[in-house]
Amino acid sequence: MQDKKRGAMRNPEIKVVGGGIAGLMTAISLARRGAKVELIDRWEPGHARASSSDYNRVIRAIHGRDHFYTKWARDARLRWLELEEETGAKLYYECGALILATEGHCDWEDNTCETFTELGVPHQLYQPQDITTFFPQFDASDISYGIYEPEAGMIMAHRALIAGVALFKRLGGTLRRGRVTTDADEHPMLDGKRLEADLIVIATGPWMADMFPRTVKPLSTIVGVNVLYHSTPDGSDLFDQERMPCWIDHGQGSFGLPSVEGSGVKAAVVIPDKIDLDNDERLIKQKMLSRTRQYIDKRLPGLTGERVVDSKFNQIILTPDTHFIIDFHPQHDNVLLAGGCSGHLFKHGPVFGEFAAGVAMRDFGTPGRFKLGARRKLSPAESPSGR
Repeated sequence: MQDKKRGAMRNPEIKVVGGGIAGLMTAISLARRGAKVELIDRWEPGHARASSSDYNRVIRAIHGRDHFYTKWARDARLRWLELEEETGAKLYYECGALILATEGHCDWEDNTCETFTELGVPHQLYQPQDITTFFPQFDASDISYGIYEPEAGMIMAHRALIAGVALFKRLGGTLRRGRVTTDADEHPMLDGKRLEADLIVIATGPWMADMFPRTVKPLSTIVGVNVLYHSTPDGSDLFDQERMPCWIDHGQGSFGLPSVEGSGVKAAVVIPDKIDLDNDERLIKQKMLSRTRQYIDKRLPGLTGERVVDSKFNQIILTPDTHFIIDFHPQHDNVLLAGGCSGHLFKHGPVFGEFAAGVAMRDFGTPGRFKLGARRKLSPAESPSGR
């Protein structure tokens, strides 16, 4: 039902398409507002094809000079702690995050230092010798300096999805299994019929590009990221989350997380890989295994010779400026597109969901950074993601 005076809806019927972190958190926020919400996904919640799959994700506030995302990340940390309390599930490990700045390529890190100081985000700056003193896991010989953010860490991604679905159900939400496509006018379709509701939220991650070839595809790129988990040395806890932080190593195009709950050390060398979302196998390529081993030998020499014990293949949808998408379809005023994760949405999940729900209910508009339309690639100095 639409309140014509305010433009906001009261007790609406809402369909949220896509059960990953963006769709689920938006659905939870809408259910909290009293809406009748149905969450639709092609597969079981937490399925392995989703961009939100994998065991864990880094949460950190570092976003260069971008105050908006820095504040969102700080708020999201508190929301994750609240969700942990509400669901009774262990969702967050605060092991800290270490950002390694490479000489000559430090715009993102330099800007982050200024932003952290201006916003009062707890952090320490380490010289290379300090890094190896506090974190002996790392070889910092080619590093200019490091930024350590103690109030950062990792979210247990798969567990968060499962716990979130259970919470959504307790809030009165319902689940439905089905594949939503679009017609020639880019209107959502289910089982050959137009999907009808007061509001439809599309949060299908990388699949959004093909669903909306005119609206989303021109401003998005789909890439795959190979992730490997390495065993830790016999009898050693040096690489466990109690003693080792998450890290981001832009100079090497890499990031990683310490071992948690016996997972092994997670490491990825981000060399974008093409993927056919519906037809390709989710398997790691041999060349990526070799490239990641080279990186591990260089940056984490204590893991040299340790075996890969698990792997994941994640896919993300990148926008040119790496900003998210939260905007109504230009032809369908009850269809909200929410996503464009650009690899950094999961940590923001609870705050993203609250914001998307507010836009969906027309409580407020959406800033220019989230709107559909022409976008430009940002320099590393400008980009919130450093890419």
